[in-house]
This record gives sequence, structure tokens and C-alpha cells, in this order.
Amino acid sequence: MRNKPWAEQELQTNDNVVKQPTQLKGKWAEYFGNEYPIHVEIGCGKGGFIIENAKRYTNVNFIGIERQTTVIAIAARKIEQYLPNLALVCDSAAKLSDLFETGEIERIYLNFSDPWPKKRCMKRRLTYREFLQSYRHIMGESGEIFFKTDNKKLFEFSLNEFCADKWNLSNICFDLHNSEYMQYNIMTEYERKFSEKGMPIYRLEARYDKE
Repeated sequence: MRNKPWAEQELQTNDNVVKQPTQLKGKWAEYFGNEYPIHVEIGCGKGGFIIENAKRYTNVNFIGIERQTTVIAIAARKIEQYLPNLALVCDSAAKLSDLFETGEIERIYLNFSDPWPKKRCMKRRLTYREFLQSYRHIMGESGEIFFKTDNKKLFEFSLNEFCADKWNLSNICFDLHNSEYMQYNIMTEYERKFSEKGMPIYRLEARYDKE
């Protein structure tokens, strides 16, 4: 996406955007002013999913992470009024340990992540086992990942990676929009576009409990 001239100003002036997120490592409960569980969307894009969650579930704190400045600025502009349980962060998924202390977050959303289709790029996929192990470290004793994609090959790859890393899988769905889970589903911008073209959406939930 092309850079927007207003993007930097939006990130600096929007109250839902965290300016120095690394300084909040271990202090996110203090930032939100409560002890509610924290859910993180990695690659929140234009924000439709994370914003709707924050509006719908006021007893959960939500953090949307997006590395592209213009994209997260667009997300920030979508917020009609300040949401006290929402924080937007412009950063990379590779730096989660710089943002969170072990045990600070309970759930991670991975929605329509880049599939990196070439085999030589598989280590860059956000469901590659090294990423999964980093998520485990951040979530501590237990945690869960909700994963959605339109890419069948990425979904199959992810199923294998979760199993190899000994996550417990449930609610595996190969056609989300024609399933019982649709009643609870909040769509992302990509999801709406893909589903309107008749493309199936794949979804799973993965949980980890430290023995």
C-alpha cells in the first residue's frame, strides 16, 4: 500500500495508538487500568476485526499489531470514538518478546496472514513452529490461538505445524461461512472480500497448557 501523507500524524495523535509500546512490557494491565484478559491480533490490517471485538467484548483488552504504518493508520482512523479496551501498535510479530512479558496475554488471533507460498519462505509463515514456540513463551502457562485463512495450503501446513509443536486443536473448520461457528464470527476486511467471491474460509483453534 502506498504511503499516505497523513499516516504519521494519525499515529501520533490518535489516543488508541500506543507510541512507545516496548515501554509497556510487563505493564499492559496498568496501561488498560484493569486485570481483564488481553487478546492480541497479529497483523490487524485495517482494523475491522479488532475494533469490532473491542466494541463487542468490553471485559477483554485487545491489542492490534500491524507492521505497515499506513495500514495501521487507516485502522486508527476507523475508530469513531476512543475505546478504552483497545490499543493499536505499529510493530512486527517477530518482536513480541520486546512487547510482552511472559504470561501477559491469553489469546492470539492470526487472521489471513501472508501465506509465503514458496517453500523456501516457509519459516516466515506466522504458523511456522518457531513462531508457535515464541507464542508459547509469551503466553506462559497456557494460551490459545485462533487462526483463519483463505489459503488451503497454508491451512494444511499450519495443521501440521500445530500438531508437531503439540498444540491441542479444536473447532477445525474447512468452510467457516457454512458452519455452526459463523454465528460467532467477526469478519476481517480480507475475509469479506474472499467470501463474497465464494472462496471457503478455513479456521481452527489451538490451545496449549504447560504440563
